[in-house]
Amino acid sequence: MKEFLIYLLTASLAVAAEDSGRFQNMVRLKEAEAALLKLETAEAEETAFEETVFALGEIEVLPGKRAVVSSRIAGRAFSVLVIPHQEIAEGDEVAWIESRQPGDPPPTVMLPAPMAGTVATVKIAPGQPVGPDDVLAEIVSLEVVEAAAQVPQHLAGALRVGQSARIRVAACPDKVFEATLAHLATEGDAGDGTLEAAFHVANPDKLLRPGMRAEFTIVTGKREGVMAVPRAAVLGDGGRRFVMVKDYELEHAFLKTGIETGAMNDGFVEVVSGLFPGDEVVTRGAWNLASATSSVSLREAMDAAHGHPHNEDGSEMTKEQIAAAKNKEEGREGGGGGVWNPLAVFFAGTSGVLLMLLAVVSLRRKGGPQ
Repeated sequence: MKEFLIYLLTASLAVAAEDSGRFQNMVRLKEAEAALLKLETAEAEETAFEETVFALGEIEVLPGKRAVVSSRIAGRAFSVLVIPHQEIAEGDEVAWIESRQPGDPPPTVMLPAPMAGTVATVKIAPGQPVGPDDVLAEIVSLEVVEAAAQVPQHLAGALRVGQSARIRVAACPDKVFEATLAHLATEGDAGDGTLEAAFHVANPDKLLRPGMRAEFTIVTGKREGVMAVPRAAVLGDGGRRFVMVKDYELEHAFLKTGIETGAMNDGFVEVVSGLFPGDEVVTRGAWNLASATSSVSLREAMDAAHGHPHNEDGSEMTKEQIAAAKNKEEGREGGGGGVWNPLAVFFAGTSGVLLMLLAVVSLRRKGGPQ
């Protein structure tokens, strides 16, 4: 009996300590505050986690999709019929060149577009002298472009032709372009320690333009059954990562929960420990929530959640504690002396009951047979 009472007291103290730690890391909001933050959550779940390599690079014209316009004869530009960014078909008139050969008028030659595409540059004006070595205009085809990633050489060993990638450019921040690895460079760049990985990207809307800087997330493998959460949910740095977890019991309450992280890709972070499947983590508004302080007391939150009175530490009030609290309130209204707070009453009552039970057990043992 004595051992059972000791176990009961120890277990009660352990639960109280656990709840105390939980509530110390809790942020509780009023309904209006939660609405103002516009919080969004996502469930921690076991999923197929993508192993990725991140690299920077740029958009280029696909090899074989650039052409120049030049004149086979010397003369001067008689007329120029195109402007930069103009769409042009193969064979369309680009310019007319007036020959230097004598004549009245001098003979002229039409320069056609060698391919269909977009006029990239025009380097000629009417009346300008031209020669066979001059580049008069450039035409590029942008229906498919090349995205060239400069991958650090220590990561390049994980790359294989055919691997998929997600490509982003600053000009289209909300759009992701998907492509597969077409070829790897035969030589690395000794200057910056990278190896080029080229992707052929469909570009029907011509949103991608040569010279744009690009970010590459290249998928090199997958692992099944990995606990992961969205990157937006993970806060902190170094070895002190944490997330804000929606409380399972209290409304508009969130627990600051430390986690151990593993690998990371462009969308998710692997969680090695600290979360369970189904935990709801805050994604949108997580940083503002972590910086906030509770505006609702624990007692108020528990009262609202369960519909009956609680102590300041979140424990349920006994009938005696409710009566003591009522007497205290009446004493304040009548100007009476101070009384113990509910938490003190709870611990005092619990300790007294346990001591009485221990005393009874001791007396019974003394009065029994030796």
